[in-house]
Amino acid sequence: MSNQHKSFQLKDVKAMILAAGLGTRLKPFTDKHPKALAPVNGKPLLQRTIEYLQGFGVQNFIINVHHFADQIIDFLKDNENFGADITISHEKDEPLETGGGLMYASWFFEKDRQPFIMMNADILTTLDISAMYEFHLENNPLVTLAITRRASSRNFLFSEDDYLKGWRNNKTAELKLASGSDENLQPASFSGIHIISPAIFPLISQKGKFSIVETYLQLAADHPILGYFHDHDIFIDAGKPEAILDAEKYFK
Repeated sequence: MSNQHKSFQLKDVKAMILAAGLGTRLKPFTDKHPKALAPVNGKPLLQRTIEYLQGFGVQNFIINVHHFADQIIDFLKDNENFGADITISHEKDEPLETGGGLMYASWFFEKDRQPFIMMNADILTTLDISAMYEFHLENNPLVTLAITRRASSRNFLFSEDDYLKGWRNNKTAELKLASGSDENLQPASFSGIHIISPAIFPLISQKGKFSIVETYLQLAADHPILGYFHDHDIFIDAGKPEAILDAEKYFK
């Protein structure tokens, strides 16, 4: 499917930034700090993510926190929320992972009709997310996932017309299919950026702590979940030390 669209502003669109994780790949930094505050050229990842989305007009955020939550809360307060409207979703007992975290914060979105953005705090990219959002509106799937053809230890599997059909762990050969067989399915690596319709909430049956990947694979059998390729954009998962060093080459 084509993803060539004229960009537009997302000023009325809400976004969730996932910042609750333990960040074990970034030890020893995360022994004393949340991953979301790891600096890239002196600017914390969370600030970069907020400013990235603000660049497309997004101003209304919910951010989930757990690991060193107070540091994130204080950082936002000290910087006056970078001029944005920010709500904190504090997962006090344990980090609820992507799916559980989304459901815990679902009250923030449930009365909305328009889709919202969800992304990890440690993703740095030049993706035009407004073009991705417009792609979502034109095709009207339940979810649109930003994907590339880069090498990865795990892949989503898509049909020839970019609908989600499965997931594969390339290290263990574990395979999960939404339906049918894995013949003619194309692998793609997820970029940690989602456009989600609020219609997803009544469809989710899981409770507590769970991965949204499991949810997507369950729902993809009966509901359209689309991939959005952005192979030509810079993309860095800055969740490990060597990636931080790589990011500093591109994000000043």
